[in-house]
Amino acid sequence: MLALIMAGGVGTRFWPLSRESNPKQFLKIVSEKSMLQMTVERLLPQIKIEDIFIVTAGSQSELTKKHLPNLPEENIIIEPFGMNTAPCIALSAQYLARKYDKSEKMIVLPADHLIAYRDDFLDSLKTGAISAEEDNLVTFGIKPNYPATGYGYIEAGQKIDGKSFFVKQFKEKPDLETAEAFLKAGNFFWNSGMFMWKIETILQAYQDYLPEIIPVLKKINAKWDAEGLSADFSEEYALMPKVPVDIGIMEKAEKRVVIPVDYGWSDVGSWKALYDVSQKDENNNVLKCKNEIINSKNNYINSKKFVALIGIDNLVVIDSGDALLIASKERSEDVKKIVEKLKKDGKEELL
Repeated sequence: MLALIMAGGVGTRFWPLSRESNPKQFLKIVSEKSMLQMTVERLLPQIKIEDIFIVTAGSQSELTKKHLPNLPEENIIIEPFGMNTAPCIALSAQYLARKYDKSEKMIVLPADHLIAYRDDFLDSLKTGAISAEEDNLVTFGIKPNYPATGYGYIEAGQKIDGKSFFVKQFKEKPDLETAEAFLKAGNFFWNSGMFMWKIETILQAYQDYLPEIIPVLKKINAKWDAEGLSADFSEEYALMPKVPVDIGIMEKAEKRVVIPVDYGWSDVGSWKALYDVSQKDENNNVLKCKNEIINSKNNYINSKKFVALIGIDNLVVIDSGDALLIASKERSEDVKKIVEKLKKDGKEELL
């Protein structure tokens, strides 16, 4: 089995610590290891480092090498620029098809998710491999423990065996009433963004459901043949349809399987999400700083400075040295709006 880790994002919801020069996947926000390092190490008992590939932006290739010094350099697949997950995975599948037999299975993972129970995760890969062998497009659905409105859902249909189901349909992020109905129904799972398939299966799916990608892949492949893997194919890559693989492939495909899993997963998609998975003190504070606290609870504070809190509840305070974020914990996903405004205002030094 091969692993493809998607590590090209910027992580705007983790501003001001996550920057274009040091995005979320390279931050040590849940342990002394970066999110990318944790993702790779989670795979190592089952997949050799030589069979793990990272797809990332050219601007992040040196950071990737620094964080993963044992990864062969040719295992870093460079995207000229971000074009969403359908082009990213297509490019990577074509790259892997040059090196491996196309019947080889590949697991596709984001670089910045948290999984608490590694053994359960590795067991799910074995289940996925069995299903992928039957030319299925496999996804891993997280068993929901509350009616989340921030995730897309996968509706499981006909049962295949004790561990997998055919996918009935994908659902976009619901409102609260709909999410509560999904939770009550019991056959809806959060879309984790993790997939498994054979190289040839996903390439055929692009041919069937996103055929406009195939001629672009052929041009890029020809450039690799003529000029080597360091060839500049940005002109060709810009022609890719900028869509997520869920919409471009998974929602259209026929042979789709979901494996429900429950291994302490979080996409750590905001400062609140990080607070939720972090160890808290007796006042439910997460304090990454020297501090004195009076009557303050339910806060997430990350600062290199000494912090004193008096009568403060439910805040996120992040001090990066050149920027200070103070936000209601419940509004922490709106940090991306600040980043958008900084871009609009031309404040590049803060990005």
